[in-house]
Amino acid sequence: MTDVPSCETVSKQVPWNKGKIVGAEPPLRPKHVWSIRTKLQVEGRIRDPALFNLAIDSKLRGYHVVALKVDDMHQTVTLPIRQKKTGRPVKFELTEYTR
Repeated sequence: MTDVPSCETVSKQVPWNKGKIVGAEPPLRPKHVWSIRTKLQVEGRIRDPALFNLAIDSKLRGYHVVALKVDDMHQTVTLPIRQKKTGRPVKFELTEYTR
């Protein structure tokens, strides 16, 4: 005969999200943005603050920011990008500091 586990022998697992707040993350506040910017500038790197400023200015998803090339930045102030998820074009302006 086949062994069928009874309800008593089945172990009860604790859900991974028990006691945690599940959902969308709240947006960054301006004080958080400025603290991240200053920490990146203090480290003395050029690339990390530039990518962070680009992400904040454009409000794009991470994979859109990573796909951009340096040549795209120097051509124009506004960059036309087509979103992968919705297919809509998104135009945004780069600030002088980010450029």
